[in-house]
Amino acid sequence: MKKGKAMKQKKIYFYMAREKYGEFSNFAPYGIEMDGRWWKTPEYYFQAQKFTGEAHKEKIANAVDTKTAFNLGRSREIPIREDWEEVKDKVMYRAILKKFKTYPKLKALLLSTGDAEIIENSPLDNYWACGKDGKGKNMLGQIFMRVRGELKI
Repeated sequence: MKKGKAMKQKKIYFYMAREKYGEFSNFAPYGIEMDGRWWKTPEYYFQAQKFTGEAHKEKIANAVDTKTAFNLGRSREIPIREDWEEVKDKVMYRAILKKFKTYPKLKALLLSTGDAEIIENSPLDNYWACGKDGKGKNMLGQIFMRVRGELKI
């Protein structure tokens, strides 16, 4: 291909931790230190931030696995913080940025994606992922691309 000709933008899909680019999954075993404590994965941190009470945050932090932490965070037996819809993207961004700054191997993997569009390929989520029909917001992928841009500097 000649220089200057536009190439079709590559797309990188990720979802499960055991699949290609699975390191990008919030369920992949890469812990982060945030707000003075260690979280086993970014998902633990994200789910705990939905709540103001320390007791439920502690329960999430000590969950046996990420799926349990995820389910505890999605439970509405404990009310979520009133501003959650306004802050959730910022919370996720902070966790993702910390993950890629903490692990040089992951930073290198993210940077190796170049300018490719990064898409969380979950058929179950139309906000964080592309959803079943591929038309979801893909906010997690958007955050990954933002973090990648910042890490290039």
